[in-house]
Amino acid sequence: MTGDRAFRHIKANIVLYGALFANLGIAAAKFVAAAISGSSSMISEGVHSLVDSGNQILLLHGQNRAKRPPDDAHPFGYGRELYFWAFVVAILIFAVGAGVSIYEGWLHIATPEPLRDPTINYVVLAIALLLEGTSWTIAVREFNARRQGAPWWRAILRSKDPASFIVLFEDSAALLGLVIAGVGIWASHHFGDPRIDGMASIGIGITLGCVAVLLAREAKELLIGEAADPALIAAIWAVMERQPAVICVNHVRTIHTAPDAVFAAISADFDDALPMGAAETLIETIESELHAAVPELSSIYIRPEKRAAAVIQQRPL
Repeated sequence: MTGDRAFRHIKANIVLYGALFANLGIAAAKFVAAAISGSSSMISEGVHSLVDSGNQILLLHGQNRAKRPPDDAHPFGYGRELYFWAFVVAILIFAVGAGVSIYEGWLHIATPEPLRDPTINYVVLAIALLLEGTSWTIAVREFNARRQGAPWWRAILRSKDPASFIVLFEDSAALLGLVIAGVGIWASHHFGDPRIDGMASIGIGITLGCVAVLLAREAKELLIGEAADPALIAAIWAVMERQPAVICVNHVRTIHTAPDAVFAAISADFDDALPMGAAETLIETIESELHAAVPELSSIYIRPEKRAAAVIQQRPL
């Protein structure tokens, strides 16, 4: 990879690289603090940051694999491989992040360790809050630029790029986990009960489990095939309806083959008086207009079909 291409690659994935470097440094600091203080919640937080680091590496790997060109085995490309790795990330968060945190918390409650000086924990948590907050701010800015004024939850549900919302969810969970860890460490020393620290570890695990379920749900929808945004479908419909030789549009079916690539299958009733050669020329013209109006369209299939024989789809508003 040349220097210019490498720079463009890093710039395009600034959210992932920012989260990766932040989490690697934070994970090391948390494990050192846990070893010195014996804090269960700090061990959970260290595992959390380590899992997050692995997740960012997997997403970068998925993005690289997804950019491979189409071939005979995969004529629509490898874009959806990114969705597979996003699903793997969700499983890792649940199995490793949440599982280890809950197990560690349970052990700390069952066999509590004597309390030690928590100062290093507070120092590491403060640094982690600063770094995670920076990563979270970058993720929020990037996601804001893409959601184009849509409500947050709707933008997440409609997003076809798992890297953007996975990092956002991870960083949000990380910030909440740091707060839980800090409260747990303080409360365990304030009340002289080390079991509270174990409860905080379980709280971190539950938080990660909830995030993992949400991410798995979104990754599953993308993996099994999700339709394009209604606005994009409406744009396709508008191009078809303004063609004089098109009597009506029966349906428009879309599926994302990558975050920025859409396959569209269109059924339309053409004027019976249109000669075969003219129909072929018209279809080529329509495809050119569709590519111009909707750049995300990577493949288009237009099927002339009588209205009576077709399954009719209502035009999106």
